[in-house]
Amino acid sequence: MALSKTLVDELTKRREAALQGGGADKMEARHARGVLGARERLETLFAPGTFQETGLHARHATRAFGMEKKILPADAVVCGVGYVDDRPVAGFSQDFTVAGGSLGDTHARKICHIMDHAVKAGVPLVGINDSGGARIQEGVGSLSAYGQVFYRNVLLSGVVPQIAVIAGPCAGGAAYSPALMDFIIMTRREASMFICGPEVIRAVTGQATTMADIGSAEVNAAVSGNVHFVAEDDKEALAIVRRLLSFLPSNNMSDPPHAPGAALNLADDPALDALVPEDPKAPFDVRAVIARLVDNADFLEVMAAFAANMVIGFGRIGGIVTGVIANQPLVKAGTIDIDAADKAARFVRFCNAFNIPLLTLVDVPGFLPGVMEERRGIIRHGAKMLFAYASATVPKITVILRKAYGGAYLAMCSQDMGADKVLAWPSAEIAVMGADGAVNILYRKELTEAPDPRARAHELAEAYRAEFASPYLSAGMLFVDDVILPGQTRAAVALALRGLLSKRETRPPKKHGNIPL
Repeated sequence: MALSKTLVDELTKRREAALQGGGADKMEARHARGVLGARERLETLFAPGTFQETGLHARHATRAFGMEKKILPADAVVCGVGYVDDRPVAGFSQDFTVAGGSLGDTHARKICHIMDHAVKAGVPLVGINDSGGARIQEGVGSLSAYGQVFYRNVLLSGVVPQIAVIAGPCAGGAAYSPALMDFIIMTRREASMFICGPEVIRAVTGQATTMADIGSAEVNAAVSGNVHFVAEDDKEALAIVRRLLSFLPSNNMSDPPHAPGAALNLADDPALDALVPEDPKAPFDVRAVIARLVDNADFLEVMAAFAANMVIGFGRIGGIVTGVIANQPLVKAGTIDIDAADKAARFVRFCNAFNIPLLTLVDVPGFLPGVMEERRGIIRHGAKMLFAYASATVPKITVILRKAYGGAYLAMCSQDMGADKVLAWPSAEIAVMGADGAVNILYRKELTEAPDPRARAHELAEAYRAEFASPYLSAGMLFVDDVILPGQTRAAVALALRGLLSKRETRPPKKHGNIPL
């Protein structure tokens, strides 16, 4: 039988009330600042017409103090599933126009429901954060609600990719849900993320500060390393989400979206031969090498503003999605410091969790020396890289471009740390330490007595490189599989990746290893 007009009108009325959010005036104010609404953000992310919302008619807990008679449309958060590049993706978007996007019991239950769906369906989760924080009218219940979200963030970790977008305020405990996710994208103009605001810091410590100093996108991206990407506005942030998803599998049981062609292009690339200077101390931009190796120079760099002495990101080589880790000689001579070690280790662990092969490009003179690095725990942080690489079972290919000295050589995935294929360029130097340092230790007395100490030191250093650091020495000892010309690298890596896609490696049964945090 046909539904009565009364029932249809009631549904229409309720749906329109929920869809209006905080009202037309608030939406117009947002649009005037170039900011999208909560639903508009999800509509921008997903393919047109594919978004299916859940919890549209949700109501806040009526027991909330002072809010018994107030209706909050959709309880200030929009949740559902849509499609990105023909794949389903779960998402939620907090609505700041409704009660400041504050989180209470029902709000959190909606988020938890879509998170539960993501893990059951095996689809990525995208969370768009724009909230004033806990709904204080609900008291400790709002804290419990945050805990339920955090708990699920951990359950989803390593099962489905989790991407957070910070598109407005994200303060206090609210910041820990994004921090528990895999990637954070933050808009430059409207967003802020911090635990304690300037007023609290001033009241407790007496320090005067500003939001720009502690919670801006620039600080979170370049100083604290909390944020992986900075976007100018909502639309750019969501474009980054889509591009990032294009490299990621839907879940840990799926392969990444590889796109191998029927035939590999195995031609040499002579342009690579001229990119790296012969002088081992001369800087160069390793991103130029990466651009020649990945298909169509399409490389998505992650955390570009943080610990720039280490470059990480995603690309395809011969159509195979690959996570790239590389020392950057332009910054701190490519040494590994605490931040670079943390950056690389977490990226390696993410790639391993989601079946993404790893390519490591090595030009590292060592760990960064210094009193502060030692006191801050460079040993503990450097050990994270060793742990991450050694525990990774995905295909691992290492190419030694120039320097590979000491413990840093091991930390950049040597054969001993589980590399499946190790290649070296003729310019590679693999040794316990650099030639200059070794000569100063081994020939200190001889140099003091030499008529021209500088010339003699240079002569001894060249002899040391030839005898003790030559890539052919390592190849002769089977630590390096082959020494190749730079122009042959792309073809060699592409072939190795194809050959390793069927790799299977098991480890002793255990709950998990104890990474040195």
